[in-house]
Amino acid sequence: MATISVCMIVKDEEPVISRCLDCVKSFADEIIIADTGSQDNTPSIAKQYTPFVYDFPWQDDFSAARNFSFSKATQDYQMWLDADDVISLSNQKQLSQLKQHLTADVVMLPYHVAFDADNNPVFTYYRERILKRDCHFQWQGAVHETITPSGTILYAQPAIEHRKLHVNDPDRNLRIFETLLSKHQPLNTREKFYYARELFYHQQYEKALLAYLDFLNQADGWKENQITACQQMAQCCIHLNQTDTALQALFQSFLYDSPRAEICCDIGKIKFNQKKYQEAIFWYETALHTPYDLHQGGFSIPDCHDYIPYIQLCVCYDRIGNIPKAKTYNDKAGRIKPKDKAYLFNQQYFNEMRNTEN
Repeated sequence: MATISVCMIVKDEEPVISRCLDCVKSFADEIIIADTGSQDNTPSIAKQYTPFVYDFPWQDDFSAARNFSFSKATQDYQMWLDADDVISLSNQKQLSQLKQHLTADVVMLPYHVAFDADNNPVFTYYRERILKRDCHFQWQGAVHETITPSGTILYAQPAIEHRKLHVNDPDRNLRIFETLLSKHQPLNTREKFYYARELFYHQQYEKALLAYLDFLNQADGWKENQITACQQMAQCCIHLNQTDTALQALFQSFLYDSPRAEICCDIGKIKFNQKKYQEAIFWYETALHTPYDLHQGGFSIPDCHDYIPYIQLCVCYDRIGNIPKAKTYNDKAGRIKPKDKAYLFNQQYFNEMRNTEN
């Protein structure tokens, strides 16, 4: 049976660290904590779970901190977590079972990072989560650090949930990037993507557009990041009241791979807002027929493959006067999310319409 060192970097995580470590203790053979400068009780709480709590001076470099935590691991595999991650009981059991016959070099696990009102994941992607220590994997990138998977790669089912209570420092990542640039340190292709994304999140839309274009001009960009760049460029353009340019950005994503459901829904939304309902219907129906494959590695919004197209098709068909088809799509949406406000509103609308006719 394989053994696992769970390795974490933390700072001022008093509200959440016990929640995370309570999940970890059921399957971890070793817990490594690298504290990067907590001013609260995080270190003392961590020491209730493990003796391996180390101070690591923060260097504005997430990879440096994660590599330090990995360097302290002694078990067969290194697994990383953030302090605001949680693992359900069923997924803890699956992780314990996974250890029984684990031989892969890298284990990719689903990462759920956003949830709806019923706690169903609405934004998911795979991350390199468990790595064989003998392979000597190294983290790369000061911000949005990553390890490039290699060797034998296993896609497994146990999911990690990112349940953030609050953002400690929303400007931290952008500040790190801009410090690097001020020192004339060139960003690599991946860092250019994430720098553009930070600008987008900070509503610096014109700068974000330029940064995304700079990223897309690189020859070695990952196609999933290229597609996301096109999608977020479109969002920038919408905020800047440049609808036609937004559509061009979304269509540009088709240069990199087959259409994604998320892109089709975004095009459908623009067409809907333009009151071009037949065109919107085309794109929402296209989204419904787009394969859902998390293994492709990109960011995925599961609702774009069913619930969002269904609910939008309901409205589109209502707008063009095809009430039976509108109701059919609302019924389909209801089978997926029977408690969702949009579905319930539409259902009441159709019930009132039927009562009026009677």
